[in-house]
Amino acid sequence: MDVTLGGLSVVECGWEGVLFAREAGLPTAAGVLFGIVVGAVLVLRRRWPIAVVLVGIAVAPASMGFLLGVVGLYTLASSEVPRRIIATLASMSLAATFVVMYLRTRGDVEADPTLVVVLSGFVAVALTVPPVLFGLYIGARRRLMESLQERADSLERELSLLADRAEERAEWARTEERTRIAREMHDVVAHRVSLMVVHAAALEAVALKDPARAARNAALVGDMGRQALTELREMLGVLRAAGKPKPVVARPAAAPVTAGPAGAFEDGPTIGELEVLVGQSRTAGMAVEMLVHGEGAAYAAEVEQTAYRVVQEALTNCHKHAPGARVVVRLAHRDGEVAMQVENGPCDGTSAEPGLPSGGNGLVGMRERVLGLGGVFVSGPTDEGGFKVSAVLPVR
Repeated sequence: MDVTLGGLSVVECGWEGVLFAREAGLPTAAGVLFGIVVGAVLVLRRRWPIAVVLVGIAVAPASMGFLLGVVGLYTLASSEVPRRIIATLASMSLAATFVVMYLRTRGDVEADPTLVVVLSGFVAVALTVPPVLFGLYIGARRRLMESLQERADSLERELSLLADRAEERAEWARTEERTRIAREMHDVVAHRVSLMVVHAAALEAVALKDPARAARNAALVGDMGRQALTELREMLGVLRAAGKPKPVVARPAAAPVTAGPAGAFEDGPTIGELEVLVGQSRTAGMAVEMLVHGEGAAYAAEVEQTAYRVVQEALTNCHKHAPGARVVVRLAHRDGEVAMQVENGPCDGTSAEPGLPSGGNGLVGMRERVLGLGGVFVSGPTDEGGFKVSAVLPVR
């Protein structure tokens, strides 16, 4: 485009250079050469628009470079040059064109000066104002398109960042969900299966000596196995269900079904079911005592379920690692918090460990549950050679 316009400008200025040479009494070749040089300046309109307009104003008295002036004004107006410079150069071009046209036409219509002024003004405005206005419009439109393109690129980058963050959040959510499912499976199954193993060991020990007791132990093992299978089936059904199902959590046998608040903990075990839980451990042969301090109250469902799970897992660890030890379960209802502690003494030295596997996740799961509610969790050996698990949960 620039080369084409430059070629047309060279032809125009070259032809006008011939006429200028005749009027000025110069050699024709000099006029043509001058016109070619002036016309070729239009090729530089994008790089130096101010220089092109100044050249057009300078050669206006020679009646040369009309295409150069029009295209130069358009390029100047559409460029990033400050508006005050555009207005100044456009005014200079308007004045120069008006003067040249006035001087050229006053000899032809000398009898009517008003017509000369009107005609000169019309030509000056026609050659100056339209290219400037059109250039301003094109420049504003180009800047608008660049702004829209920049905004689109920015939005694309933001969408990419949001997609990355969404993927990170999804991965974090998947990890959290896997951890939660593993913790629920551990809490629901480990305790009941541990009791089954303990009862099976007792059944093996008394099978020949006390058939009646062996029969009771066998019935308990069967009941606990069926309960464990039922709970596993319910939990797997929840995991396979579409939508957002409620988590199904286990409750001890013969425990009352307590309706909690709506939400993820609605069907979870409660503090009121701890007596049944402790009774199951007594049935399995553990010497366990439960002490309750303070008046109980209706706590939030997540608080009650977490308290139950802490005691449940602590009793499971006693079955695994402290056979024959005396266990004390303490539950304290305080102002604004509920505390629980499970402490076992040293092993009696006569009971063999049941050989239950331990993955080391019990204490980790208890700590995660308690800290998730803003509570305090402490566990460790005691001075007497036993082990103690303590947790304090805020009730609000």
